[in-house]
Amino acid sequence: MQLIDTHQHLILRDSLGYGWTDGIAALSHSFTREKYNSLVAGHDIIGTVFMETGVDEADYQHEARLVAGMVGNGTVPMLGQIAACRPEQADGFEAWLEECRDLKVVGFRRLLQTMPDDTSRADSYRRNIRKIGAAGWPVDLCCAARQLGIAADLVQTCPDVAFVLDHFGTNTMAPGGFDAWRDSMARLAELPNLWVKFSGMTAYVPTDAGPDAPCDAVAAAALDLFGPKRLIWGGDWPVVDLGVGLPGWIEMTHRLLASLSDDERALIGHRNARHFYYLPG
Repeated sequence: MQLIDTHQHLILRDSLGYGWTDGIAALSHSFTREKYNSLVAGHDIIGTVFMETGVDEADYQHEARLVAGMVGNGTVPMLGQIAACRPEQADGFEAWLEECRDLKVVGFRRLLQTMPDDTSRADSYRRNIRKIGAAGWPVDLCCAARQLGIAADLVQTCPDVAFVLDHFGTNTMAPGGFDAWRDSMARLAELPNLWVKFSGMTAYVPTDAGPDAPCDAVAAAALDLFGPKRLIWGGDWPVVDLGVGLPGWIEMTHRLLASLSDDERALIGHRNARHFYYLPG
Protein backbone atom coordinates (compact mmCIF):
# COMPACT_ATOMS: atom_id res chain seq x y z
CA MET A 1 0.00 0.00 0.00
CA GLN A 2 1.50 3.31 -1.07
CA LEU A 3 1.39 6.07 1.54
CA ILE A 4 1.60 9.85 1.52
CA ASP A 5 2.59 10.97 4.99
CA THR A 6 0.44 14.05 5.59
CA HIS A 7 1.83 14.62 9.07
CA GLN A 8 5.62 14.84 8.86
CA HIS A 9 7.04 16.99 11.62
CA LEU A 10 10.68 18.06 11.72
CA ILE A 11 12.56 19.34 14.77
CA LEU A 12 15.32 21.64 13.56
CA ARG A 13 16.91 22.89 16.76
CA ASP A 14 19.70 24.80 15.03
CA SER A 15 17.10 27.19 13.60
CA LEU A 16 13.90 27.04 15.67
CA GLY A 17 12.69 26.74 19.26
CA TYR A 18 10.50 23.93 20.60
CA GLY A 19 9.63 24.80 24.17
CA TRP A 20 6.83 22.24 24.26
CA THR A 21 9.40 19.43 24.10
CA ASP A 22 11.09 20.49 27.35
CA GLY A 23 11.19 17.53 29.68
CA ILE A 24 10.36 14.97 26.98
CA ALA A 25 13.58 12.96 26.67
CA ALA A 26 12.51 11.14 23.49
CA LEU A 27 12.09 14.47 21.68
CA SER A 28 15.09 16.30 23.09
CA HIS A 29 17.25 16.23 19.94
CA SER A 30 16.84 17.16 16.26
CA PHE A 31 14.67 15.18 13.85
CA THR A 32 15.70 15.80 10.26
CA ARG A 33 14.56 14.68 6.83
CA GLU A 34 17.60 12.41 6.64
CA LYS A 35 16.53 10.59 9.82
CA TYR A 36 12.99 10.34 8.51
CA ASN A 37 14.12 8.89 5.19
CA SER A 38 16.20 6.22 6.90
CA LEU A 39 13.18 5.13 8.95
CA VAL A 40 10.76 4.84 6.03
CA ALA A 41 13.12 3.18 3.54
CA GLY A 42 11.35 0.19 2.04
CA HIS A 43 7.93 1.17 3.46
CA ASP A 44 6.46 2.59 0.22
CA ILE A 45 6.19 6.22 1.38
CA ILE A 46 5.75 8.08 -1.92
CA GLY A 47 5.69 11.61 -0.54
CA THR A 48 5.18 13.74 2.54
CA VAL A 49 3.41 16.88 3.66
CA PHE A 50 5.21 18.82 6.36
CA MET A 51 3.09 19.64 9.40
CA GLU A 52 3.93 22.68 11.49
CA THR A 53 5.61 21.49 14.67
CA GLY A 54 4.32 23.84 17.34
CA VAL A 55 7.46 25.97 17.40
CA ASP A 56 7.86 28.83 19.82
CA GLU A 57 5.59 31.79 19.09
CA ALA A 58 8.38 33.94 17.70
CA ASP A 59 9.32 31.24 15.18
CA TYR A 60 6.11 30.04 13.53
CA GLN A 61 6.43 32.19 10.43
CA HIS A 62 10.15 31.54 10.21
CA GLU A 63 9.40 27.81 10.24
CA ALA A 64 7.15 28.09 7.17
CA ARG A 65 9.71 30.20 5.32
CA LEU A 66 12.44 27.68 6.12
CA VAL A 67 10.38 24.64 5.10
CA ALA A 68 9.30 26.25 1.82
CA GLY A 69 12.81 25.64 0.53
CA MET A 70 12.43 21.90 1.17
CA VAL A 71 9.19 21.42 -0.76
CA GLY A 72 9.54 19.74 -4.13
CA ASN A 73 12.78 17.94 -3.47
CA GLY A 74 14.32 15.14 -1.48
CA THR A 75 14.69 11.36 -1.64
CA VAL A 76 11.15 11.16 -0.31
CA PRO A 77 9.64 14.25 -1.96
CA MET A 78 7.95 16.83 0.22
CA LEU A 79 4.77 17.77 -1.65
CA GLY A 80 3.75 20.81 0.38
CA GLN A 81 3.47 22.15 3.89
CA ILE A 82 0.73 22.83 6.42
CA ALA A 83 1.70 26.10 8.07
CA ALA A 84 0.86 27.48 11.49
CA CYS A 85 -1.49 30.44 11.73
CA ARG A 86 -3.11 32.59 14.40
CA PRO A 87 -6.79 33.13 13.53
CA GLU A 88 -7.37 34.70 16.94
CA GLN A 89 -5.16 37.64 15.97
CA ALA A 90 -6.63 40.28 13.68
CA ASP A 91 -3.39 42.14 13.03
CA GLY A 92 -1.35 40.59 10.26
CA PHE A 93 -3.55 37.56 9.62
CA GLU A 94 -4.45 38.38 6.02
CA ALA A 95 -0.88 39.45 5.27
CA TRP A 96 0.32 36.05 6.51
CA LEU A 97 -2.14 34.25 4.25
CA GLU A 98 -0.94 36.31 1.32
CA GLU A 99 2.70 35.52 2.02
CA CYS A 100 1.89 31.83 2.31
CA ARG A 101 0.78 31.77 -1.32
CA ASP A 102 4.49 31.82 -2.16
CA LEU A 103 5.55 29.32 0.52
CA LYS A 104 4.08 26.16 -1.04
CA VAL A 105 1.44 25.96 1.67
CA VAL A 106 -1.35 23.41 1.14
CA GLY A 107 -3.20 23.97 4.43
CA PHE A 108 -3.11 25.63 7.84
CA ARG A 109 -3.26 24.58 11.47
CA ARG A 110 -3.75 26.31 14.80
CA LEU A 111 -3.07 24.01 17.78
CA LEU A 112 -6.07 24.20 20.10
CA GLN A 113 -5.44 21.58 22.77
CA THR A 114 -3.27 23.99 24.77
CA MET A 115 -5.46 27.05 24.15
CA PRO A 116 -8.46 28.23 26.20
CA ASP A 117 -11.68 26.54 25.12
CA ASP A 118 -13.18 29.85 24.02
CA THR A 119 -10.43 30.50 21.45
CA SER A 120 -12.28 28.98 18.51
CA ARG A 121 -15.68 30.18 19.70
CA ALA A 122 -14.89 33.83 18.99
CA ASP A 123 -16.60 35.33 15.94
CA SER A 124 -13.31 36.90 14.85
CA TYR A 125 -11.57 33.50 14.95
CA ARG A 126 -14.27 31.91 12.84
CA ARG A 127 -14.18 34.76 10.33
CA ASN A 128 -10.48 34.18 9.82
CA ILE A 129 -11.00 30.44 9.44
CA ARG A 130 -13.56 31.20 6.73
CA LYS A 131 -10.95 33.38 5.01
CA ILE A 132 -8.64 30.37 4.85
CA GLY A 133 -11.38 28.31 3.22
CA ALA A 134 -12.34 31.09 0.82
CA ALA A 135 -8.71 31.26 -0.31
CA GLY A 136 -8.86 27.57 -1.22
CA TRP A 137 -7.02 26.01 1.70
CA PRO A 138 -8.19 23.31 4.16
CA VAL A 139 -7.68 23.45 7.92
CA ASP A 140 -6.20 20.80 10.22
CA LEU A 141 -7.80 20.61 13.67
CA CYS A 142 -5.69 19.45 16.60
CA CYS A 143 -7.58 19.51 19.88
CA ALA A 144 -7.94 17.56 23.10
CA ALA A 145 -10.45 14.72 23.15
CA ARG A 146 -12.54 16.70 25.65
CA GLN A 147 -12.75 19.57 23.10
CA LEU A 148 -14.38 17.57 20.31
CA GLY A 149 -17.75 19.22 20.91
CA ILE A 150 -16.09 22.62 20.53
CA ALA A 151 -14.47 21.40 17.31
CA ALA A 152 -17.86 20.26 16.02
CA ASP A 153 -19.29 23.73 16.66
CA LEU A 154 -16.45 25.30 14.67
CA VAL A 155 -16.84 22.90 11.75
CA GLN A 156 -20.60 23.38 11.70
CA THR A 157 -20.35 27.17 11.63
CA CYS A 158 -17.82 27.08 8.75
CA PRO A 159 -19.58 24.77 6.27
CA ASP A 160 -17.57 25.99 3.28
CA VAL A 161 -14.23 25.11 4.90
CA ALA A 162 -12.73 21.63 4.60
CA PHE A 163 -11.40 20.39 7.95
CA VAL A 164 -9.43 17.32 8.97
CA LEU A 165 -9.26 16.22 12.60
CA ASP A 166 -5.75 15.14 13.53
CA HIS A 167 -4.93 11.89 15.34
CA PHE A 168 -8.49 10.55 15.38
CA GLY A 169 -9.28 13.33 17.87
CA THR A 170 -7.63 11.28 20.62
CA ASN A 171 -5.20 13.85 22.04
CA THR A 172 -5.00 13.50 25.84
CA MET A 173 -7.85 10.98 25.89
CA ALA A 174 -8.70 10.28 29.53
CA PRO A 175 -8.67 6.83 31.12
CA GLY A 176 -12.05 5.30 30.44
CA GLY A 177 -12.64 7.95 27.79
CA PHE A 178 -13.38 5.75 24.77
CA ASP A 179 -17.18 5.87 24.94
CA ALA A 180 -17.29 9.65 25.31
CA TRP A 181 -14.80 9.97 22.45
CA ARG A 182 -16.91 7.76 20.18
CA ASP A 183 -20.07 9.70 20.97
CA SER A 184 -18.32 12.95 20.06
CA MET A 185 -16.94 11.43 16.86
CA ALA A 186 -20.42 10.28 15.87
CA ARG A 187 -21.57 13.90 15.99
CA LEU A 188 -18.57 14.99 13.94
CA ALA A 189 -19.24 12.29 11.36
CA GLU A 190 -22.55 13.99 10.55
CA LEU A 191 -20.66 17.05 9.28
CA PRO A 192 -19.79 16.50 5.59
CA ASN A 193 -16.91 19.01 5.57
CA LEU A 194 -14.87 17.06 8.13
CA TRP A 195 -12.29 14.35 7.45
CA VAL A 196 -10.22 12.45 10.02
CA LYS A 197 -6.49 11.88 10.00
CA PHE A 198 -5.49 8.24 10.43
CA SER A 199 -2.52 9.15 12.59
CA GLY A 200 -0.91 9.51 15.94
CA MET A 201 -3.20 7.62 18.28
CA THR A 202 -0.61 5.28 19.80
CA ALA A 203 0.96 8.28 21.53
CA TYR A 204 -2.37 9.48 22.94
CA VAL A 205 -4.78 6.61 23.64
CA PRO A 206 -4.29 5.23 27.17
CA THR A 207 -4.21 1.49 27.66
CA ASP A 208 -7.17 1.85 30.04
CA ALA A 209 -9.32 3.86 27.61
CA GLY A 210 -12.09 1.29 27.92
CA PRO A 211 -12.17 -1.54 25.37
CA ASP A 212 -9.62 -4.26 24.94
CA ALA A 213 -6.98 -3.20 22.39
CA PRO A 214 -8.15 0.43 22.53
CA CYS A 215 -6.12 1.59 19.50
CA ASP A 216 -7.73 -1.12 17.40
CA ALA A 217 -11.12 0.00 18.71
CA VAL A 218 -10.40 3.63 17.79
CA ALA A 219 -9.45 2.69 14.23
CA ALA A 220 -12.50 0.44 13.85
CA ALA A 221 -14.82 3.19 15.11
CA ALA A 222 -13.31 5.74 12.73
CA LEU A 223 -13.74 3.38 9.79
CA ASP A 224 -17.32 2.71 10.82
CA LEU A 225 -18.24 6.37 11.31
CA PHE A 226 -16.34 8.05 8.48
CA GLY A 227 -15.55 5.30 5.98
CA PRO A 228 -12.42 5.07 3.81
CA LYS A 229 -13.41 8.12 1.76
CA ARG A 230 -12.95 10.49 4.72
CA LEU A 231 -9.76 9.14 6.30
CA ILE A 232 -6.28 10.46 5.49
CA TRP A 233 -3.07 8.74 6.61
CA GLY A 234 -0.30 10.44 8.55
CA GLY A 235 2.81 9.37 10.41
CA ASP A 236 3.12 12.02 13.16
CA TRP A 237 6.88 11.54 13.42
CA PRO A 238 8.65 12.11 15.75
CA VAL A 239 5.74 12.35 18.24
CA VAL A 240 4.86 8.80 17.21
CA ASP A 241 8.05 7.76 19.03
CA LEU A 242 6.07 8.28 22.24
CA GLY A 243 3.97 5.36 21.01
CA VAL A 244 5.02 2.57 18.66
CA GLY A 245 7.45 4.58 16.51
CA LEU A 246 7.10 5.32 12.81
CA PRO A 247 7.99 1.87 11.38
CA GLY A 248 5.72 0.32 13.99
CA TRP A 249 2.87 2.68 13.05
CA ILE A 250 3.26 1.83 9.36
CA GLU A 251 3.10 -1.88 10.17
CA MET A 252 0.11 -1.29 12.45
CA THR A 253 -1.63 0.64 9.67
CA HIS A 254 -1.29 -2.31 7.31
CA ARG A 255 -2.78 -4.60 9.95
CA LEU A 256 -5.66 -2.28 10.81
CA LEU A 257 -6.60 -1.88 7.13
CA ALA A 258 -5.98 -5.46 6.05
CA SER A 259 -9.69 -6.26 5.69
CA LEU A 260 -10.32 -3.40 3.24
CA SER A 261 -10.16 -3.63 -0.53
CA ASP A 262 -7.11 -2.41 -2.44
CA ASP A 263 -9.08 0.64 -3.56
CA GLU A 264 -10.17 1.49 -0.02
CA ARG A 265 -6.60 1.20 1.27
CA ALA A 266 -5.40 3.43 -1.57
CA LEU A 267 -7.96 6.08 -0.60
CA ILE A 268 -6.68 6.22 2.97
CA GLY A 269 -3.04 5.75 2.02
CA HIS A 270 -2.65 8.47 -0.62
CA ARG A 271 -5.64 9.31 -2.84
CA ASN A 272 -7.62 11.23 -0.23
CA ALA A 273 -4.50 13.22 0.65
CA ARG A 274 -4.02 14.33 -2.96
CA HIS A 275 -7.66 15.40 -3.19
CA PHE A 276 -7.91 17.10 0.21
CA TYR A 277 -4.66 19.07 0.02
CA TYR A 278 -4.62 19.51 -3.77
CA LEU A 279 -1.22 17.83 -3.99
CA PRO A 280 0.75 17.52 -7.24
CA GLY A 281 1.15 14.26 -9.08
